Amino acid sequence: MLENKTKVLLILSQDVVDQARIVAGKATIMLKLPVSLQIVLRALVEEGLKRDDHSTLLANVESQAKAVRRLRSVARRAQGNPGDRQSGIWQRPNGREQPKRRK
Repeated sequence: MLENKTKVLLILSQDVVDQARIVAGKATIMLKLPVSLQIVLRALVEEGLKRDDHSTLLANVESQAKAVRRLRSVARRAQGNPGDRQSGIWQRPNGREQPKRRK
């Protein structure tokens, strides 16, 4: 199961962690085996990825992507924009300008 491991950092709300802990506790009681929070989160991710066409999963992904975009936008405005986005010129930390890449 864990032959091909990769480490991932997850930042979750306390409510989500608490719900996962409840699931871990219930699973420990039902299975009569120690079930950790990590095991529960790994199972939830694996099961969620199997349901790629599920509408609620897609809606959740969309809301989280929008929230991240909103937070980054607010942070960018709070720091001051390092370059002029309209002209396509970005300023490097050393003060030199760099043309914006086109996709």
